[in-house]
This record gives sequence, structure tokens and C-alpha cells, in this order.
Amino acid sequence: MLAMSDKVPMTPEGHQHLRDEVKRLKEVELPAVIKDIATAREHGDLKENAEWHAARERQGMIIARIAHIEQSLNRAEVIDPTKIKSDKVQFGAKLKISNVETAEEIAYQIVGPEEANVDMHRISVASPLARALLGHLEGDEVKVRLPMGERTYEILEIRYG
Repeated sequence: MLAMSDKVPMTPEGHQHLRDEVKRLKEVELPAVIKDIATAREHGDLKENAEWHAARERQGMIIARIAHIEQSLNRAEVIDPTKIKSDKVQFGAKLKISNVETAEEIAYQIVGPEEANVDMHRISVASPLARALLGHLEGDEVKVRLPMGERTYEILEIRYG
């Protein structure tokens, strides 16, 4: 039985995305690589068969990814941000923040580690920026120690859903 501390927060969209990925890996990618292994095996001596070695390596990576995703899904605590009623920054919050020094504005959503994608403006709840912002209100200025140094951000907007 998993302890609550073992749970990983995840949005419903992130949960569905992982379920779709594991299904694709099991139903499309894994059968294709097994076929590639069989085809490469037909080419003879396996010691010098680069195709066979490459296919076996790909198979190992697919199996490892499936195991990782299934573990994440088993530990997932799905939290629907649309059901959160709060004026504080929490998991699932969609934020607009401003760098106090440069006045640069950026929008982020705080999501689970498996869903984080900076290019899509989705940051992990475990990231230094998200951890610093958690519990704060609109209008608060928050100092954050980041790899590129300390920054101060003002929270311009917090919304859920």
C-alpha cells in the first residue's frame, strides 16, 4: 500500500496523456520493435548484426518507459484544477507573473512532475519557482533562488480551470 507521501499530483489531462502514451507504446511501438528484432535475426550472425542490437536497445528503452509510466500512473493523485476554489497559489494554478527587475511577464501552470514542459508554460510543482510561489496571493512579490541567481516576481493573476 502506498503512503500519501508517495502520491504524485497530476492533472486529469496529464493522467490521460500518460495513459494514451502507455497504450501507444504497448500496442504500436513494442510490436513494431519485436518485428524489427525478428527481421534482423533472419540476417544471420547476431554478434555483428547492428540492426538486431539497435532493435534490442530500442526494445529495452520502450519497456523501461512503459514501466516508468505505469509506476507514475499507479502513484498519481489526480487533481482537477477546475474544482479548486482558492485565492492562493496551489497545484493546478494558472499564473501570470512579472519579473520585478525587467517587467517581463510570463504565464505558467503548476502541474505534476510528469506533465512539466517549460515550452508549454507548464512547470513542475517540485520546481524551485513553483515551490516559492505556492501559498502566495495575487499582488505578492516572491523572491526565488534559481540556477541563474535570485529573482523577484510579482504575482499578477491566479486562476484555476
